[in-house]
Amino acid sequence: MKLEVIVLPVADVDRAKSFYAALGWREDADIVTGDDFRVIQFTPPGSPCSIIFGTGVTSAPPGSARGLHLIVDDIEAARAELAARGANPSEVFHDEGGIFHHGGGQARVSGPAPGRATYGSFLSFDDPDGNGWYLQEITTRLPGR
Repeated sequence: MKLEVIVLPVADVDRAKSFYAALGWREDADIVTGDDFRVIQFTPPGSPCSIIFGTGVTSAPPGSARGLHLIVDDIEAARAELAARGANPSEVFHDEGGIFHHGGGQARVSGPAPGRATYGSFLSFDDPDGNGWYLQEITTRLPGR
């Protein structure tokens, strides 16, 4: 099985479309079949998984998607690019436990993980509706990945 699509609940479809286009994500589709159904699909650069949002796509409340992760090999460069593209990313942080970040901003330590340990550095940003994204720096994958 492969993860193919994440559905994002948004309030303003055109605003979301502009936001993700500004991030440099590839627009794969914008299909309208009537006043009550429109689906837009974007794919982050290098990702096999896409996002979709639109009208009539989900009944979830706008902004309720949380904890979505994107993987990068250079967290500082990714942060600079997101900031330049208007995403308002957080500062880079790591978890005080050194494993994975706690939810809700608890136990965050400013700056990258000591020694830039793979899997250890994060940043976060929200889309205009409040759907929450994290970037995680991975430079060496665990065996079997």
